[in-house]
Amino acid sequence: MTVRSGRGPAAALVLAGLTCQEVGASFAVMLFPQTGPLGIVMLRLLFSALLLLVIARPRLRGHAGSAWRSVVWFGVVLASMNGLFYLALERLPLGVTVTIEVLGPLALSIITATGMARWLWAGLALAGVVSLGAGGWDRLDSLGVAFALAAAVSWALYILASARVGREFPRLDGLALAMTVGAVIALPFGIAQAGGVLLRGEILALGAAVALLSSTIPYALELIALRRLPASAFAIMMSLGPATASVAGFLLLGQHLSWLEIAGIALVIVASIGAVTGASRRAEPEPVG
Repeated sequence: MTVRSGRGPAAALVLAGLTCQEVGASFAVMLFPQTGPLGIVMLRLLFSALLLLVIARPRLRGHAGSAWRSVVWFGVVLASMNGLFYLALERLPLGVTVTIEVLGPLALSIITATGMARWLWAGLALAGVVSLGAGGWDRLDSLGVAFALAAAVSWALYILASARVGREFPRLDGLALAMTVGAVIALPFGIAQAGGVLLRGEILALGAAVALLSSTIPYALELIALRRLPASAFAIMMSLGPATASVAGFLLLGQHLSWLEIAGIALVIVASIGAVTGASRRAEPEPVG
C-alpha cells in the first residue's frame, strides 16, 4: 500500500478516534465526584486492556528484547498521559485542557523544524496560549495548567512510542500489551483514590463505557492509521483535538468559552497544522504496512 492510497481512510479513522475520545472524556468528568480522576483512569486502562487482550490475543513469544522494552515504555507513557490529562481535566475546561496538551506535539514539530517559518508557528502558538487566559491567567487553575503541560510532554512521547510499537508488533498486539502495562501501573493509584466505590456495578459499567470510547476505540484506530500515515500527517489530524474537545465540552458538559479562549484554541490549531505541514514537506517516511 502506498502512502497516497491509504491517506483518505486513515484520516477518517483519526477523526473518528478523536470524536470518541472527547465524548469519553466528557463522560469521565461526570464520574469524577464518585471516582476521582485517578479512579476513572484506572478503570479506563483496566477495561481497555481486558478488551484488547480478548480482541487481539497477542502472541507472547518470538519478540526481541527491544520490542518488549518498547511495549513497557509505551505502557508507562499511556499511564502517565491519561493520569496527567484527567488530573488537569478536574481543574480546567475540556477544550482548554486539550489545547494546552496539544502543545507537546506542536513543540516537537517546531524544535525539529528548520527555516524561519517555525518561528511564525511558535509565535502563533504563544499568542494562542496567551489568549486562553481571556483577560487573566487567574481564571485558570495553576496546578491544572501544570498537569496539562506535563500531559503535553506525554502526548509527544505517545506519538513516538505508538509508531514504534506499531512497527514492531502485528495488528493490535503491541497496543494490547502496552495497555496492560499501563493498567498495572494505574491500579494502585486508582484504588487509593476511589476505594470501595470501584466495586459498585454502575460505576464499573460506566468505567467500561469510558474505556471503550476514550481508549480502546481511538487508540486502536490511531495505531492502524499510523501504519498508513507518516507521523507528520498524523500530527496534523491530531491538531484538531482542541476543536472537538471544545465542542464536546460545550454540548455534554455545558462548558462555555469566551471569544478570546476560542480564538486561542484556533491559533494553536493553525500553528500545529502549519508546523507539521512544514515538517512533512521536508521528509515523509514511508508508513508500515
